[in-house]
Amino acid sequence: MRIRVVIAEDHVMVRQGLRALLERASIEVVGEAPDGREAVRLVEKLRPEVAVLDIALPLLNGIDAARAILKSDAGTKVVALTMHNERHYLVEAVRAGVTGYVLKSKAAEDLVQAIQEVARGAIYFGPEFSREALRDFLARPDRPENPLTAREREVLQLVAEGRTNKEVATQLGISVKTAEAHRAHIMTKLNIHETAGLVRFAIREGIIRP
Repeated sequence: MRIRVVIAEDHVMVRQGLRALLERASIEVVGEAPDGREAVRLVEKLRPEVAVLDIALPLLNGIDAARAILKSDAGTKVVALTMHNERHYLVEAVRAGVTGYVLKSKAAEDLVQAIQEVARGAIYFGPEFSREALRDFLARPDRPENPLTAREREVLQLVAEGRTNKEVATQLGISVKTAEAHRAHIMTKLNIHETAGLVRFAIREGIIRP
């Protein structure tokens, strides 16, 4: 059976290139999403074997989209596709349950194999990432886990993208007062007291692009 895939990438030309790459390998692209929220919706609707997610997606970043997908009953595996080769991005992806991790610069060489591996239940990290080194790092992590809840991470991303409390409330289906409360809790937890600081934090964590 052909592997069915949903692609989430906010650049149209990149999505088109990925589709062409996968279809040449007889992998069926059943859906394309420009943001993380649409990716989660498509996966829940189409139930593909694999979702390929850019980490820096708008509205909902690829790591949190992966968490939502893997908590659903779609049975979909996730491959993260990213420009980031710093190991803490890989570790956050693994903590979220991602089983494939491919650098965009190596997509032409690695992506098809990554999809095939994770579809059969295996793990694929590009050759740049030693599995032994990853296991050692996960056993002795030098970075604490993000202290924010899943909802707070969603609010943080939207705030960092420049959305007002009203826009955050509309996007998430919550009241403006609740959005304001989430924002206050985020600032308290991160010890950050201005929006510019939240933006810098989100960029540093790979939640949004600079």
